[in-house]
Amino acid sequence: MENVFNTSTSFILLGIEEMEHYKYLYCGFVLVTYLLILLFSSLIISVVLMDESLHEPMYTLIANLMLNGIFGASSFLPKLILDLFLSSKVISRAACFIQSFCLTLFAFCEISTFTIMAYDTHLAVCHPLRYPILMTNRTALKLIAGFLIFNITSILINTLLSARLPLCGSHINNFFCDNLSIFILSCINNYVNKLYSDTMFAIYIPSNMLIIAYSYVRILLICFKISKSASKKAIHTLVTHLSNFSIFMVGVLFIFIRYRLESINLPLVFHVLLSIFGLAFPPLLNPLIYGMRTKALKIKVISHLQKIMAKI
Repeated sequence: MENVFNTSTSFILLGIEEMEHYKYLYCGFVLVTYLLILLFSSLIISVVLMDESLHEPMYTLIANLMLNGIFGASSFLPKLILDLFLSSKVISRAACFIQSFCLTLFAFCEISTFTIMAYDTHLAVCHPLRYPILMTNRTALKLIAGFLIFNITSILINTLLSARLPLCGSHINNFFCDNLSIFILSCINNYVNKLYSDTMFAIYIPSNMLIIAYSYVRILLICFKISKSASKKAIHTLVTHLSNFSIFMVGVLFIFIRYRLESINLPLVFHVLLSIFGLAFPPLLNPLIYGMRTKALKIKVISHLQKIMAKI
């Protein structure tokens, strides 16, 4: 049995092969998408950092969401652009596991940031008088750091468990590496990996979802009791958060659907498109929605752009 194990130091990304037919079209689209993500997200981050009036928990969390979007997009888009341009479909074993780790970390940090944002909004609406004490910028940064340490540790364990698996094959049915694709190539019964992954998923995702759902339900209930103007502001913030969270969850759903359709003989191009939409759209749309719907941030961004244009 040992002689059928994959001892290769690299993997073949079949998604790149599928994109070869229109590689310049894909390359141009991906390059523009990546540049827009960097531009929009960096703009919001720089405005939040430079303007002291925005040094509040809500804007710190928005900036963190933008930073995570840049991290997630940078985990696969630059390599995809190079692969398409150079007609390369090979990724080293080490790079494959690193990419898998980064993409999973991006997804978990996205969920944790939305969870903290829901909790922050809940405190601001439900406990307005105590909010300045309960949630400070320092507290928000501690929550971000705490979630980050937990996410890195739990995902690193999962990645190391996957790295020890003997693999039968070197072809990955996508244009990037992820943990599920590696599981599919496993030659043995990866019970420990599945148990750890399922346990982590079953605990982490529902617990965060419950916090988000509880926070938003409480906000809605409070909105019926407070003044019309305060209620309108709270609902506006709530809709903004939910819009971005929904975009992310749709992206996750695309990725989930892709794996559910793995056994169906669909053209590979469908798997590629589902993955691109699932991973690239949330980081692209998040800064646009927050930049347009968050009034104070919108004003500061426009002012910042006007100063730049005046210098030019």
